[in-house]
Amino acid sequence: MPHYGFVIDLKRCYGCYSCQVTCKAANHTPRGIDWARCVPSEIGSFPTALRQMIPLICQQCREPACMTVCPTGATTQDENGIVHVDKDLCMGCKYCMMACPYGARQTVEEWTTYFPDAEGDLDPYESHAKAEWERKYGYGVATKCDYCMDRVKEGRLPACVESCPAKARHFGDLDDPESEVSILIKRERGFQLNPEFGTDPSCYYLPPR
Repeated sequence: MPHYGFVIDLKRCYGCYSCQVTCKAANHTPRGIDWARCVPSEIGSFPTALRQMIPLICQQCREPACMTVCPTGATTQDENGIVHVDKDLCMGCKYCMMACPYGARQTVEEWTTYFPDAEGDLDPYESHAKAEWERKYGYGVATKCDYCMDRVKEGRLPACVESCPAKARHFGDLDDPESEVSILIKRERGFQLNPEFGTDPSCYYLPPR
């Protein structure tokens, strides 16, 4: 079985937010919920400081802290290393949200429209998004990125990978030494965010310029 993971090339990412917007469209997330985020940071010091975007997604840790603290067994890890949440088992205690050191989990108490000043009913697209969200995720429970596994099972790439105009995102089998992601990690000295947390993330980053 492949162990799926990401490689994000910080040299190529220029902060266009395509990944963030595409993730929202693909997963019907309501306003204020971002499973894919681009966080601005600075590297170095004046006068040679550089602005660097840090794309963040669920790290799909091999040793997920969120799963350890879940009291109901709602958080599980499949054979591909992807961590999932069963909305029917989750009781909304938010222990997993507090345990995740990467801030990858969020919860929705009620649908929040993107157009609060609009009058009348939701437009057809937002009505569809709301219905899909309620069907797949619901309210008051933990939600998170699952690397678009529905798309992967169809032979497609995660939405954020397909949409990245800079080709900064790569997806594949971390356990295959001949896969693109494994080669990039070895050749470009890929690194994990905060390895000292001890969760062994499945998302790697290539060093910035």
